[in-house]
Amino acid sequence: MDARATLKAYWGYDSFRPMQEAVIEAALAGKDVLAMMPTGGGKSVCFQVPGLMREGLTLVITPLIALMKDQVRSLTDRGIRAVAVHAGMNRHEADLALNNAAHGGYKFLYVSPERIGTFLFRSYLPVMKIAFIVVDEAHCISQWGYDFRPDYLRIGALREQVDAPVIALTATATPQVAEDIMDKLAFRERNVLRTGFERPNLSYIVRRCEDKTGQLLQVCRGVEGTGIVYVRRRARAEEIAKFLSENGISASFYHAGLGSLARSERQEAWRSGQVRIMVCTNAFGMGIDKPDVRFVLHYDLPDAPEAYFQEAGRAGRDGLPAYAVLLWNASDVTRLRQLAATAFPSLAFIEDVYQKVHALFQIPYGAGEGRTLKLDVAQLAQAYGLDRNQTYAAIRYLDREDHWTFSEDVDVPTRVKILLDRDALYEVELPEEGMDRLLEALMRRCEGIFSYSVAVDDEAFAGYCGISVARLHQWLYRLSQEHVIAYIPAAHSDVLFLHHPRLERGNVALSQDRYRLLKECYTERTAAMLDYVHQTETCRQRFLLAYFGQAESADCGRCDLCRSRSARPGDTAARLQEWIRSRGGVYILEEIGAAFDSPARETAGWREVLRRLIDEGTVPPYQD
Repeated sequence: MDARATLKAYWGYDSFRPMQEAVIEAALAGKDVLAMMPTGGGKSVCFQVPGLMREGLTLVITPLIALMKDQVRSLTDRGIRAVAVHAGMNRHEADLALNNAAHGGYKFLYVSPERIGTFLFRSYLPVMKIAFIVVDEAHCISQWGYDFRPDYLRIGALREQVDAPVIALTATATPQVAEDIMDKLAFRERNVLRTGFERPNLSYIVRRCEDKTGQLLQVCRGVEGTGIVYVRRRARAEEIAKFLSENGISASFYHAGLGSLARSERQEAWRSGQVRIMVCTNAFGMGIDKPDVRFVLHYDLPDAPEAYFQEAGRAGRDGLPAYAVLLWNASDVTRLRQLAATAFPSLAFIEDVYQKVHALFQIPYGAGEGRTLKLDVAQLAQAYGLDRNQTYAAIRYLDREDHWTFSEDVDVPTRVKILLDRDALYEVELPEEGMDRLLEALMRRCEGIFSYSVAVDDEAFAGYCGISVARLHQWLYRLSQEHVIAYIPAAHSDVLFLHHPRLERGNVALSQDRYRLLKECYTERTAAMLDYVHQTETCRQRFLLAYFGQAESADCGRCDLCRSRSARPGDTAARLQEWIRSRGGVYILEEIGAAFDSPARETAGWREVLRRLIDEGTVPPYQD
């Protein structure tokens, strides 16, 4: 089958989106290709179609475990064999998945970047017939990028062992980052395919306001349909969701601190329309392809244009009118300007945190390589009297410097090992009726459960036994008390994977030059974000496109600045007079704001026009 026939056979579409076909053709011709496409541009099809058309395995490297699982599930539902290896899997599970990928006729192997450097993964490489190497979120390989991850640098070495074309994908890369990506991935020749990042249906609205909750309520009431509200802190997500609910707006909250079941339930409730507004941290949205999001509102000022552009781009993927609204005030500016000090504590502090992490887990000098630690950053900071934010920043910096891999909010599944042999197991008097069915299911479905602890799918086993997940946990706990099984409950925590033995104080390699470079890059990104909200001349979309290297673009005509320039005061005055007259001349300022200042019905400059009409005596003053 050709590319279009493959697309039709597996996805049911007759044609490709812009630039997808060009990326596929380049890959099938054996060329390395860097595809720069906006969020929601259909990047996965760019490697899944050629992967199906070529003999062998497509290796997909991505840091997004949730996205990895979703894509494996989606491919499997289409009858395509796919498997994933990621953090949270023990060695046996990873070994089994890699063995299946190498020998089981699989077409796609998804791997998190920290796994490609392991001895286990490298041992399977010689027997894998890899057709393509796919690098998702490719900007993570660049030291200039806003989300650099050292594990990505191992992909360059992988190219020395695997002779296969690279398909690199990103939605957020400046020209400098694009060049760095191709250098680090050892492109045989420069090959960048960039689609236009314009979103003709998306209006960028920036508002300076002190009453953010009031403005948020106006937007929710003024724009019909589904919305996303991004905030920085988990507690604020919960507070705002409660505020919206109390004001008659269907809302829920989402952040990485929720358990996996709660997150999936909330995500599905929002996706299906049971919940209209999702208030969330940046943990929400990656890999979610809900086309009918009518607005994305940033309640807090983002740190970088890259993050803002990607999150705002989740609105209006169906091509219908949508809004990207950003609220800010002087406090946001102060916080952003102070963040560099928090995000880049001194190198002495960073090295001290390195030592304290090892001390907390009682790891002596020269030991610890390969250990996986469940780390509570708040607990670490409290134990040693450290500032929590600076401690978190130090841990992230040490991740960037490749001392360890820091994975946040990893779902560690329930694990069970049967302690008795089979014969003894059948003679045990079990505490409750029905437990024999559970043990039978564990023996039948969990290979190796008599030799080591294996991961257990809570929902699947609860369903098989006809009980709730909570009841399943009670049964497993009871069986562990009876010494029938060893039971490790599911956990949700931050995880550190140590890359080398503990270094002595003073020997932790931290470069002053690199530290200065990274801090300068960070400062430049925050400065660009402040320029975006402060500037009053350049079209919002043109500003963002220029930041990402798209020099040629026209004014969008839809953002708040374009509307302000095109608004005619006479029209605004007439609308205001008619609106006030329809209410018998009695009104308050907030009511006008709800009618004239929401993204859906914005009339730029109405405040100035209203003052003039009041001064002229054309309309009565508003009530306080």
